[in-house]
Amino acid sequence: MPYSRTSRTSGIDRRLFLSSVLGAAAGVAGLSGCADSSAAADTKGALSAPLAAKVPAGTSLKIASYLGAQQLQLKLGKLGSLPFKVSTWANIGAGPDVINAFRAGSLDVGNNAGIPPIQAHFQGYATKIVAINITRKPNYLFATKPGSAIHTVADFKGKRLAFSQGQAQGVVLLRALKKAGLAYDEVKLVPLTSNQFLTALQSGQVDVAPLANSQAPAYLKQYEAKGARAVTTDVVDLLNLLWAPTSVLADPAKAAAVAAYIPFWARSQVWTYENPDIWNEEFYVKTQNLTLPQAKAVTALANKPLFPPSWAEAIKWEQETADLLAEGGFVKKFDVGQLFDHRFEGIAAKAVPAEYRR
Repeated sequence: MPYSRTSRTSGIDRRLFLSSVLGAAAGVAGLSGCADSSAAADTKGALSAPLAAKVPAGTSLKIASYLGAQQLQLKLGKLGSLPFKVSTWANIGAGPDVINAFRAGSLDVGNNAGIPPIQAHFQGYATKIVAINITRKPNYLFATKPGSAIHTVADFKGKRLAFSQGQAQGVVLLRALKKAGLAYDEVKLVPLTSNQFLTALQSGQVDVAPLANSQAPAYLKQYEAKGARAVTTDVVDLLNLLWAPTSVLADPAKAAAVAAYIPFWARSQVWTYENPDIWNEEFYVKTQNLTLPQAKAVTALANKPLFPPSWAEAIKWEQETADLLAEGGFVKKFDVGQLFDHRFEGIAAKAVPAEYRR
């Protein structure tokens, strides 16, 4: 098996590799591989209780809004007032940072891909997925360092690859390697977080890093003349989701607020997709310093939002992702069904026009 649990990464013992990626928070959790049983027992009843039809007065949530995008979407889309107070719009996007914020109690709802909830479970921190947006087109491409001779994923063999096992970029890389028939021990996985990828490429610390479609244009504009290039694939990270700690969802008032937030989140994704010209100017040009042509190139790759009434496909995909990580020894094998709070299933789909339901 090319994805043997006993394989080694970059000559580093797997345990050392894991500890370098997971950091102190995972150490505190003891890498138990499952949520604390006493906490689970305390919240089990609350998590099975029906959602309140109305958000109680005085309820507040701390919501992730990476780069301020969520507030801007709500404002530009004129989507109305939330029926609860947002005490914090947190500029947090990377999965490991969201997990740490959950632990610290500084965040109630995060917006990530499918892999961070798997990582949180592996760290022993209990969370649940509450909303899903299916993505059908790649959100990432692989960028090479300046002066690189790499043109295809097959050329990754023997090269240093930026790898964040707790983020979407990590699973995109693993899926690309598997599709190309490359084993983990045929490449050198360099443990980094996504906010370190650009610097690692620029300095030559890594040969390849997965970059978001929104990041790539600026990087290539600066370094393409020096031999940097993009390697595109058809590998997708299927899930764009909302998730929250079980401690938040076990609070009836907060759970009601989360349920009330989901339609706003879903409609904001639809508004952004339907209004690319406004979004290009107001977000990418004015806040992210992209040129208008660069912004248009990014939005041209945007996924049409698709909110599934049933989570069956999402659960299947999430299980495949967890199994892929387990095959490499990055997490322990488990049933991902426990990561989904089915009380919220279908809320997003009901909030959008039929063409955005899947």
